[in-house]
Amino acid sequence: MRLREGAWRARVIPRRRGGKPEVMEILVGEPIATCLSPSVYDMICKLGFEVRESCDISSIVTQNGEVCWKKITDCVVYTESAQGLDHRESVRLLGPLCQAVHLHLSSLPEGQFEMRYAPALQWTGVPELFPEILGALRSPESPSVSLSLMKLSSCLERALGDVYLLIGKDCPFLLRDLLASEELAQVFGQPVMDVLKVFVGSPRGLNLRNVLWHGFAAPQEVPPKCLLFPARYCSMMVLLAAGLGQLLAGFLQQTGFTLARRPFVTLRSLEDLIVFPDVTSEVLSVLEEVMKKSTFILKIMLPYWEVALTKLKSHRFADCAILLLMQLETGLRRVFAEVNECPKRLLTAESTALYTTFDEILAKHLNDGKINQLPLFLGEPAMEKAVVRSLIHLAGTYVSRCHPASQLKKQVLSCEGSIGAWPLLPLPEEAEREPVRSEGDSETDACSSLITEIVAELCCHVPETHRAADLPGPLPPEEWPRLLHVLCSIPVRTLFCPRAVLEVLAVLRRVSAHCRRVCGQVAVCVELRRRQWEDRSLRSRQRRNYLRLVRSMKLLSPMLYLILLLIALELINIHMVLGKNASEYQQYLRFLKCVLQYTENLAACTRQDRNKWDDAVRLTRTALLKIWTFIEKKQMLMHLAKKSTSKVV
Repeated sequence: MRLREGAWRARVIPRRRGGKPEVMEILVGEPIATCLSPSVYDMICKLGFEVRESCDISSIVTQNGEVCWKKITDCVVYTESAQGLDHRESVRLLGPLCQAVHLHLSSLPEGQFEMRYAPALQWTGVPELFPEILGALRSPESPSVSLSLMKLSSCLERALGDVYLLIGKDCPFLLRDLLASEELAQVFGQPVMDVLKVFVGSPRGLNLRNVLWHGFAAPQEVPPKCLLFPARYCSMMVLLAAGLGQLLAGFLQQTGFTLARRPFVTLRSLEDLIVFPDVTSEVLSVLEEVMKKSTFILKIMLPYWEVALTKLKSHRFADCAILLLMQLETGLRRVFAEVNECPKRLLTAESTALYTTFDEILAKHLNDGKINQLPLFLGEPAMEKAVVRSLIHLAGTYVSRCHPASQLKKQVLSCEGSIGAWPLLPLPEEAEREPVRSEGDSETDACSSLITEIVAELCCHVPETHRAADLPGPLPPEEWPRLLHVLCSIPVRTLFCPRAVLEVLAVLRRVSAHCRRVCGQVAVCVELRRRQWEDRSLRSRQRRNYLRLVRSMKLLSPMLYLILLLIALELINIHMVLGKNASEYQQYLRFLKCVLQYTENLAACTRQDRNKWDDAVRLTRTALLKIWTFIEKKQMLMHLAKKSTSKVV
């Protein structure tokens, strides 16, 4: 695919007529001046600059750095019915305040900034980000300001989610729902939340987070004789973050609550981190030339690519990835609009419509049911530069490392490894010989029998190409680990993953996580009690409890293997969930959540401070009956896959 500005002719074969391919030619004419639709451009680049009166910074923030929220919230205008915000008028009135805050922060020495605002920014969990933002505000490079605003909005969203969890349980998935929640209004006050909605929480407002993160805003889109819009709004967002920290401190002091931050996802596996080869200086020089000539890159967006390359050379990989991700979306959106003949989709949507984002760009079908031509177009690697061929090969053989499906496989195998280590845990010889009376012996035997039946049923749904042909009869327990590894080696398609698929994956990952917790807790408890047994520091009751633990392991081990096998089989058939109607889907989710509840309860019973081993057996018996009952209904994804295969045959 050779890309030349003003005369890009690309070939794609989306349809056939009379058995012959129909060739679609895509012509790129005049360079694109903006990706902002007229009303969005007006909102972001004009409205906030209309009121020219100056604003005294002392009315917005004190010498000590205390944010005067009333001055800010007074600029928020409501509709006549008081049921909603007048976003346009609010943006217009907030403009002079943003200008004053930007001039204040951009001229503030770093030491002064640290002294006034650093304590109030600790709540974000990334206080080190703000001196970096301060440097960007003074930089002549507009992409640096946009990058800072993207990072700030993302960190603020996560920090607000942590605050939400002080009161609420499940943090909303969407930022707009988070900002509209009663929980945050209870902490910060409704007027403050309305200010945030104007800046980042609604497509009717500035919507800075989405406009930047989805790659619609070019770095040089500035109104005449005015400051860059990202700069003044970035400065205002910094001040709002400090003001939120001050309000939160007051709330925590009043209630006695403690803010707990959710841990970040950390990629610890070297295999995950080293996927592609090192980028050599020769490749970088080629990339620089490609950037200047390729029509995949909009000319108005070229500064982002240049800064991304600079960040790559200086090993600022996170910054590079942020810029490239949003520009990848911009470039793909352009191709999407061309190949599907919908040029208006290149622009930001109005507040009454959805943006064209990765979700739709990479979807199998368009909203009108037609097939999305983009995957067909990208399916033929037609690039002529030789140095890119290795990347094309790598992309063709690449398996997702961070997709929920891939993460679930890793969880399953990690848990299997932990269970496999149980037999290696040394037990005192006298513990094996000491008799123990357990009320759950008959229940344990019944559970073991049911586990054998269920596993035999599950094995019937292993793909024929992956079954062990040399093993007649039921699969013996010693073969279960091998089967798990075989199932986790089967590729799972990750390109088209609708929300239903992701929702099921999320529940399965929580089940797997609890299983892993049980494994770890049992191992720690066995090791501790063994040492205490050998030291003769266990009382009589504790000795009996230890023996119950040892006996329970003989049941919990196959039970956990059963759950892992169930997860692995459902995972390889995960896309079959799309064949369920709404009622069947809800029934299936309820079943998975029953399994989740069992693993949560099991994790609670096996904690070192609980040691409820007989309770664990009773819970296991109940869970097995529910699993068997649901399997008999043949509503698992593995059953749907078998039906589908039978129809094809």
